[in-house]
Amino acid sequence: MFEDLLSLLFPESCYACSGSLARGEHYVCTNCSVKLPYTDFHVHGATELNPLQRRFWGKVPVRFAFSYLHFIPKGRVQRLLHQLKYKGAQELGEHLGQRYGSLLSDYAYSQHFDLIVPVPLHKHKQRRRGYNQSECFARGLGQSMQLPCHGQVLARTADTGTQTRKSRFDRWQNVEQVFRVAKPEQVQGKRVLLVDDVMTTGATLEACAVALLAAGAAEVSVATIAAA
Repeated sequence: MFEDLLSLLFPESCYACSGSLARGEHYVCTNCSVKLPYTDFHVHGATELNPLQRRFWGKVPVRFAFSYLHFIPKGRVQRLLHQLKYKGAQELGEHLGQRYGSLLSDYAYSQHFDLIVPVPLHKHKQRRRGYNQSECFARGLGQSMQLPCHGQVLARTADTGTQTRKSRFDRWQNVEQVFRVAKPEQVQGKRVLLVDDVMTTGATLEACAVALLAAGAAEVSVATIAAA
């Protein structure tokens, strides 16, 4: 009764549409959950039918490439990412990770990975924000897929600033030598699932994958919340 009264007085809001959540709903209302633009990349795996997979061809060897949602400007997905990235909604990132991790597990992808590694923020940016949004998503994936998540494996050696409005070439130059593997013993011989919040050109993920493979990782796969 107390919880019902509390929800009436202080209703929680959907992170996608700002409407009130009904009892039993968490973070995203049922209406928005149904209407989110889900991908089917996991269905196609590492084949040419997976458009995300093709982005890495000829650039860096990526075993699997996944994304939970299609990024649509000014839509529900952009609002979710804004809440996660700028409004402190860490629990939303974990929730999305748990949902997507459960889906990937249903397709038996968990057996293809040994650990999950999020793309890092620069230490100054993480100090200002208080958390790494990609690590929130990675933790949720790890919980659902029963895989360890190591947030300190990769380090960002320079604060490159936002990638928004940069061309593909400029994005690659911006991150080409920015990432290093701080703990190579944790990735040597391991099949790594590299995780970020959004993939646009893929330059950041490419740079991280190159660093992980150079440090001795057996394979690198990638997963993001959304892909443009």
